Amino acid sequence: MTASRRSCAVGQGLAAELLSRSGPRGGAAQSVRASRRSGSSLWLLMALFRKSITPLTCAAEAMSRMFSTSTAREALQKMSRVRVVDNSSLGNTPYHRPPKCIHVYTKNGIGKVGDKILLAIKGQKKKALIVGQRMPGPRMTPKFDSNNVVLIEDNGNPTGTRIKVPIPTSLRQMEGDYSKVLAIAQKFV
Repeated sequence: MTASRRSCAVGQGLAAELLSRSGPRGGAAQSVRASRRSGSSLWLLMALFRKSITPLTCAAEAMSRMFSTSTAREALQKMSRVRVVDNSSLGNTPYHRPPKCIHVYTKNGIGKVGDKILLAIKGQKKKALIVGQRMPGPRMTPKFDSNNVVLIEDNGNPTGTRIKVPIPTSLRQMEGDYSKVLAIAQKFV
């Protein structure tokens, strides 16, 4: 029997004990019996709360099974795997490790579409621009199957000459110099 089932069984046993107990002074058992006669459904919860919080933990466990209690998934952060989508030689030759993000150039360390990141790719460090992410963004922005990046040089020029996948049109309205990346893109979403 697991610990959670055991604690639920203890809570049910405590409820049965409170219902069957009758003392000469009355007290909690007498008030439980009186409220039981009146048809109140709150009597059991109050009696259990006075004696033990075990049923409350059972209820919390049941609620956590029904709903997701984890935080929302963020976009790109350190150690995120990415996919290079331009035709640069560094991004297209096979290697036994996928490219990973090792730094995000934002204040909070979380990269969205249009942010610059530092990649570890084939034992080298290269800057890249995020052009697609798996996490759903704001309204009317597409969600991609992978975290897509385009390799750029230190001055902002793209390393490749073509981008193989569609990129979001929201890059056109963003601040920053994305004109060269937009010029080599073939499709927009």
